[in-house]
Amino acid sequence: MSVPPSSPDSTAAPGATTGVVAVVGLLVFFELTSGLLQGSITPLLPPLREELDISGADLHWIHAVQYLSAAVSVPVFGRLGDLYGYRRMLRVSLACIAVGSVVVALAPTLGVLLVGRALLGPLAALLPLEIGLVRDRLSPEQGRRAIGMLVGSLTLGSLLGVLLVGVLQTALGDVRVTLGILAVLAAGCLVLSYFKVPESRNRASGRMDRAGGILLGLALVSLLGGVSQGNELGWTSPVVLGGAVLAVVLLVLWVRVELRSENPLVDVRAVAHPRIAPQYLGGFTLGVIMLGGQSIAVTYLSSDPERTGYGFGLDVMSIGLVIAVPTVLAFIGASGIAPIATRLGYRRTVGLSFVLMAAGTVGLATAWASLPAFVSCFAVAGLGFGLALGALPTVIVEDSAEDRSGSATAFYNNLKTLGGSVGGALTASLLGMLLIQGTDLPSLDAYRAVWGISAALAVVTAVLAGRSGRAGRRVGADA
Repeated sequence: MSVPPSSPDSTAAPGATTGVVAVVGLLVFFELTSGLLQGSITPLLPPLREELDISGADLHWIHAVQYLSAAVSVPVFGRLGDLYGYRRMLRVSLACIAVGSVVVALAPTLGVLLVGRALLGPLAALLPLEIGLVRDRLSPEQGRRAIGMLVGSLTLGSLLGVLLVGVLQTALGDVRVTLGILAVLAAGCLVLSYFKVPESRNRASGRMDRAGGILLGLALVSLLGGVSQGNELGWTSPVVLGGAVLAVVLLVLWVRVELRSENPLVDVRAVAHPRIAPQYLGGFTLGVIMLGGQSIAVTYLSSDPERTGYGFGLDVMSIGLVIAVPTVLAFIGASGIAPIATRLGYRRTVGLSFVLMAAGTVGLATAWASLPAFVSCFAVAGLGFGLALGALPTVIVEDSAEDRSGSATAFYNNLKTLGGSVGGALTASLLGMLLIQGTDLPSLDAYRAVWGISAALAVVTAVLAGRSGRAGRRVGADA
């Protein structure tokens, strides 16, 4: 099956430009809030642990439950948006998020808190639904700029979530009040979704692929559930290895079901097309390097050089300032993707983004002893993250059928999340194996191995992404 061409001009009706601009503004606000909600939980873990008397072993479930919920809800919500309208499913997502935020703020026990966190899973479904709506209502050029704004807002929101929530918690001293403010913000987004957000005009034919949704959900839950237990139970434990094996079996079965289905949840043949498959691989690689590498940077920056022979011994505030540098560069790259990619072509921009990631991670491995050089290399990688975040969804959605914008972007999102889980597992494994002799501390070689593997993955992805522009070239496609 060939990849269906994108429509040249599925634009908004004449005279509707002002209304569309207002819509994009609301969607940008939703993504800014989404990033803030997702980034806010990490600095609140210590006070939550104290408030609910959560053990260290159970604390990781606060993150894990939302990831598992997102893994299931993203492809399902994306496909439902294709079938029944992106605005409708956007409102359903925002309703789940609002209810989940309230439950989290009021939760008297860890169990109730985890229910609330599960209801926040559709946070990850907002972007695919918004991209589907943007593609339906805007011209291709307007859509490209809008996607960059949406991704940039999500990136900026994640940074603000860490910074603003830390300030709020310090000022208020009550985690319930802080969470209550976040719940009010989530509820406000739901209310705003009923103003000036038009419904998509094009709908997919057919029905929901329930079997495909169940199989994919079970496979992702098996894999991510096992990975989430890796640090606690060990990466060779029966639970972790069994989860991985079960996930592979379920994924093979899922592919067979999707290939035979008249209305598949994911068009597997289109995903495997030589022109678009490298872009999906790019999403996975981006997750490995960006999401999987977050913890290693924090660990390295905080390491005491007198004790380990590496690191910079930074405190929490200093680490936050260092992490802000690549995050700001990522925001700049994502939000400014349209003018950059218009000059270079979107596929060349994807290739460039992974070249920058490779250069930045190689720099981290070689500039490990100098903080200014380390931050500079981190900034280069951050710019690469931003360019990839802005370019990949655009390339994928424009090479997908018009009635599959939501499900195509959702599948990309899930691959990125899966890459983050695999990257986190790889990082934890290497840091646990390569230790300083006579201690339980990771050696410098462990960090350099992680950065080296990340750089190699980035180079391979850059080459494949560049070559994909020659496969099945379409009229109007960039080089």
